[in-house]
Amino acid sequence: MTTVAVVTGAASGIGQACALRLATTADVVVLADLRLDGATGTADLIAAADIPARAVAVAVDITDPDGLARLADRAAELGTVRGLAHAAGISPTMADGEQMLRVDLVGTALVVEAFRPLLTDGAAAVCVASMAAQLVEAHADPAVDAVLDEPLDPTFLDRYRAAAGEAGLDPGMAYAWAKRGVRRLVRREAVTFGAVGARLCSVSPGNTDTPMGRQEMEGQEGMRALGEHTPLGRSGRADEIAAVIAFLLSDQASFVTGTDVLVDGGTCAAVAQMSG
Repeated sequence: MTTVAVVTGAASGIGQACALRLATTADVVVLADLRLDGATGTADLIAAADIPARAVAVAVDITDPDGLARLADRAAELGTVRGLAHAAGISPTMADGEQMLRVDLVGTALVVEAFRPLLTDGAAAVCVASMAAQLVEAHADPAVDAVLDEPLDPTFLDRYRAAAGEAGLDPGMAYAWAKRGVRRLVRREAVTFGAVGARLCSVSPGNTDTPMGRQEMEGQEGMRALGEHTPLGRSGRADEIAAVIAFLLSDQASFVTGTDVLVDGGTCAAVAQMSG
């Protein structure tokens, strides 16, 4: 059996770190990114590291169902998909609130939908969420949650606007709600995955030293303040987040599903202590 691992957002940051790790455990690693040149660059890194896995770069927009269907078909052609690391996404300084929801939540739901048929007994998937989802927990609104639980509804954005109001379209707030939606999606879908012996989890990184993470730290005073309160006194590294994702995708985590793993250097714990 030829084993295949699929990584979205593979061109840089956490996605690239996941690709480098998963290339050591799979026969083929599919590197999916909006930027084909970026994904190809990651393939070159895998080759330069003398890792024997075959790396296949694919350009895909995760908000495009047809493009995701082609990606899934390509992965299936290459072998048996055993792992999916969905790291593609955007952050608050990159787009407006609606685009944040389209990419980070609707896009994630579309990725899960596209790959669900390929993830069978023993396979696993991990979606990247964010510590922002935990930080917004105290402001949870059942009306907003009800909308977040149906990201593929054609009227999703209109319903979200009605439930969350204009404040919910602030990019930072939309990001937090989108990532909360990802965590809720994982919890629901894990039940469906489990019926065929597959697993689904999410990982919530804190401040991470990646191009995207540095952009957020530079562009958002609130992110810098959170960084100052991180008990470990530093940002995380992409490879540290990838290590947790690789564990969740491995057989060592064979009884772990439907849950979120917070990898934030203790930031949320420090915030909770200050709030208490």
